[in-house]
Amino acid sequence: MSERETLKAEIKKLSAKALQAKMDLHDLSEELPINWTSIMVFAQKAHDAYAELERRNHDLKALENT
Repeated sequence: MSERETLKAEIKKLSAKALQAKMDLHDLSEELPINWTSIMVFAQKAHDAYAELERRNHDLKALENT
């Protein structure tokens, strides 16, 4: 598998992970004020997932531009 294909597969997995983190945060928001103390934990997971996804998408663009 080429580096480009490997990166695309990784991005697909990261995208699913980010979407799940977003949905978990959304579900938590619907239950508020129950579990309000978990807001930062869920928000950090979503933030981290989307940050990694953005980094890897940037890496893919850089790879495709070389």
